[in-house]
Amino acid sequence: MKPLLRIANLSAGYSGEDIIRGVSLEINAGDFIGIIGPNGSGKTTLLRLCSKVLRPRKGKIYFDNKDIFAMDLKGFCRKVAFVSQDISTGFSFSVMELALMGRIPHLKRLQFETRKDIEICEKALALTDSLGLKEKIVNELSAGERQRAIISRALAQEPVLLLLDEPTAHLDIGHQIQVMDLLKKLNHQNNLTIIMILHDLNLASAYCNRICLLDNGNIFKEGQAEDVLTYKNIEAVYKTVVLVNTNPVTKRPNVVLVPKEI
Repeated sequence: MKPLLRIANLSAGYSGEDIIRGVSLEINAGDFIGIIGPNGSGKTTLLRLCSKVLRPRKGKIYFDNKDIFAMDLKGFCRKVAFVSQDISTGFSFSVMELALMGRIPHLKRLQFETRKDIEICEKALALTDSLGLKEKIVNELSAGERQRAIISRALAQEPVLLLLDEPTAHLDIGHQIQVMDLLKKLNHQNNLTIIMILHDLNLASAYCNRICLLDNGNIFKEGQAEDVLTYKNIEAVYKTVVLVNTNPVTKRPNVVLVPKEI
């Protein structure tokens, strides 16, 4: 089976310095991949490369066997959607207006949305349990509601690949689980392929079928949670002492921080 997304010997960065160095990774259709690693390890840079925000200095990224930088932007955005860390919108849009922005890649220049576009947005809002919020102003929503609305906009693009940069960063634990449960549901029921950056190792362990651990711009370890989230790997990359046991519910690794002084 050919990969949906193939990253081949990728190097890139800013101001002449490479942040990502020789990274290669294959993502199959239906994968739910968590990108983890300490601050500065290259997680966000890698996602920016995959979303065409940043161009590589070396290497290629292929989506469905096509070089993404040879694809026109609208065509790419009909297949790939990106949710950034920033959940502010800057303007007083309603939730429905925000969702309709996801239809832009499917519209011709100056074309208005059709009834079909509105139905697609309503379906996206229903998937995220946000349909009841469609008339509300986005900036007046709670952080959890706003994150669901922004994911709705991405789903309105009808992507086959969804990229998310720390979608739980601004949320309390209740809203974190809501968002992660939603993404897992979309992954299972809609066969949506997901690549997401996470700082919470236990969320990555519980929800992702594969985990990629970055360190200093390189892939330190990639595979299933049991292979990646070992105490040796975590201590080597994060430079901190941890215990790793088994979560009694998920049966996956559970990482416990060990304070230096108790």
